Amino acid sequence: MFAWIAQNIATILICLALIVIIGFILLRLVQNKKKGKSSCGCGCQGCPMHGGCHSSGSNVVKAEPLQRNGGN
Repeated sequence: MFAWIAQNIATILICLALIVIIGFILLRLVQNKKKGKSSCGCGCQGCPMHGGCHSSGSNVVKAEPLQRNGGN
């Protein structure tokens, strides 16, 4: 068992480092989401979903379901 760990120590350390980095990224995303910050970081002015992705109040636009005309 120790021989396998010794042979693969570099791979194990790299995997652990990547897991820690991904964990910090996910933690930061969750914290930003709780604060109401956008995940894209560029603002909503030019976004086609402006006003539709944030549930901050009355400016939320809800899409109406599509209705089919029966082949007309």
